[in-house]
Amino acid sequence: MAMKLSYDGVFAIITLDRPDALNALRFQMLEALSDAVDEVAASDARALIVVGAGDKAFCAGADIKELMNRSLMEQRRGAQLGQCAFGKISKLPIPSVAVIHGYAFGGGLELAMGCTFRIATERARMGLPEIKLGLIPGYGGTQRLPRLIGEARALEMVMSGRTVDAKEAERWGLVNRIVEDGDPLTLGKQFMSEFIGYGLCASQFAREAVERGMETTVEAGLAIEADLSTLAYQTQDAVEGMTAFVEKRKPEFKDA
Repeated sequence: MAMKLSYDGVFAIITLDRPDALNALRFQMLEALSDAVDEVAASDARALIVVGAGDKAFCAGADIKELMNRSLMEQRRGAQLGQCAFGKISKLPIPSVAVIHGYAFGGGLELAMGCTFRIATERARMGLPEIKLGLIPGYGGTQRLPRLIGEARALEMVMSGRTVDAKEAERWGLVNRIVEDGDPLTLGKQFMSEFIGYGLCASQFAREAVERGMETTVEAGLAIEADLSTLAYQTQDAVEGMTAFVEKRKPEFKDA
């Protein structure tokens, strides 16, 4: 299987496992990925880590040979399949991180952008090169990239197809952090350890406030924040958190 789902304690791990093809995405992999994300959503995992096998690439994008000689409707269904799979990752109730080492091009970068966070090693290279093939991104790149780095920079990347290195990606906000080279899974676990010690209720409310607020006005976003922060006060975790603070002890959150 070119896509593997495994678990390591509280971590769910999705591995793109076609190192001989730089982990290029085939439609069968997208279907398996979609099913795997459903399984993760139903599990007790508290974070998802997405990595690519081998030391050359996170994911070099779609398998171009598979994209050729397809009907109009087949191409549209393919785009919808990729959008659906990556959209499921973005809607997971737990945070996710893509660990980018080596190449993350086209569908590979679109997969990474579906995650909550992205970290990259110094040798990471990222881009949406579809324009060079007479195409445009179809798995969410034209929508997620401008929301991450702004319209002007997104258009620059999409319309030129140029590659950015890890430093430029971090400066633009495409990746959260540059990390030292090493085992991608270990790097992902180290990064996500900052987010797994808190109650899922507050974590989900925080993400929802930010994500919904980004698609509306500041005034409407403030109303969303007020509603969600009020809901947070009603959870058992909030009572436990404030009580533990007063009692000067570590809280024991129950995700309730």
